[in-house]
Amino acid sequence: MLTKTEAEQRIARLQDGLRQQGLDGALFIYPIDIYYFSGTRQNSALFVPAEGKPRLMVRKSYFRAQAESVIDDTRPFPSSKEFASLFPPTLKRVGFTFDVAPVQQYQYYAKLLPGVEFVDISTLNRELRSVKSQLELERMRESGSRLCGVFKEVPGFLKEGMRELDLAAEFEYRLRKAGGEGYVRMRAYNQELFQGLAVSAGAGNPGFFDGAVTGRGLSNASPHGASTDAIAANVPVLVDYTGVFNGYIVDMTRMFVVGRLAPELERAFATSLRIQQHLAENLKPGAVCEDLFAQAVEIAESAGLGRNFMGAPGENAKFVGHGVGLELDEFPVLAQGFKSQLREGQTVAIEPKFVLPGLGVIGIENTFAVAPEGGVKITDLPDDIVFV
Repeated sequence: MLTKTEAEQRIARLQDGLRQQGLDGALFIYPIDIYYFSGTRQNSALFVPAEGKPRLMVRKSYFRAQAESVIDDTRPFPSSKEFASLFPPTLKRVGFTFDVAPVQQYQYYAKLLPGVEFVDISTLNRELRSVKSQLELERMRESGSRLCGVFKEVPGFLKEGMRELDLAAEFEYRLRKAGGEGYVRMRAYNQELFQGLAVSAGAGNPGFFDGAVTGRGLSNASPHGASTDAIAANVPVLVDYTGVFNGYIVDMTRMFVVGRLAPELERAFATSLRIQQHLAENLKPGAVCEDLFAQAVEIAESAGLGRNFMGAPGENAKFVGHGVGLELDEFPVLAQGFKSQLREGQTVAIEPKFVLPGLGVIGIENTFAVAPEGGVKITDLPDDIVFV
């Protein structure tokens, strides 16, 4: 539960950013942004003035929002005729999250507030949310602990001949029983994910998902994740899942195999571990994101695996780590062209992976918190390949 004190601190940081950009306030309509500042995910609009108290206007459920919201001024959503009267006549420039707002919604609010200029504050909002408080870090550590508990159970049900889908179903059953919420929220347009993936022979299939591994999936309408292919001996099995508890996401990958692995795969896995170790050691405030990505690429290339890094040759993803929190694709991103510096308290999933056509997919992923001494591992489970 979001405390009133923490919400006030978040809003104060936002208001400082609004004033620096010369804005009179910000209007949020995206549910998870509203949850971050208010403590409720109910269907609402949140107005935060650059000076003064915020206002939460609730469409449904007002009853539940009253019980959950830490915003003192929580009220029913007004009629269209009344909406503008709730705002001061001096309101001229208002922040709006253009990265997630449909044009239809933009036009709706522009009509309700004629004469107001809406200004994109997507970057300001995402940068604020990227730095986690102690409360958020505690929730993510709890998510990591519960997700690790499910990963520990995999050797007990992974069998040669079972379908990828059956492995995924077994994992997801246990994850749900552990209290996993299943809402893997993603901010990026045209991206979607069903909790994670358990893939083997079909792991290297390219696809729309912006990651190193996509999997075959179950249909052309759902071309991501586990398929009905059987798991064979001596073929790597990649299990990559999110754990979502109390709204907060952690992300991790572990490798399993029934039998043995080809030496090329063993060598690629060792390279993944070297990249992860290097990045974790340098996950410190002030480190430049694109520099860390370049260093990861250099390690992969020095091992003769540059073409296979973060995807099949020609289908390579251009990142090696991504922020996680209330969404799977938060800031920061350890990626080409991402010039931002890391900040203490940010949480990053580092995932160096390799796709070797004809042999399989292999790699590692853990969620870390940025700290002065380097990355603090949140998904604290041994990284070793598990031979079943």
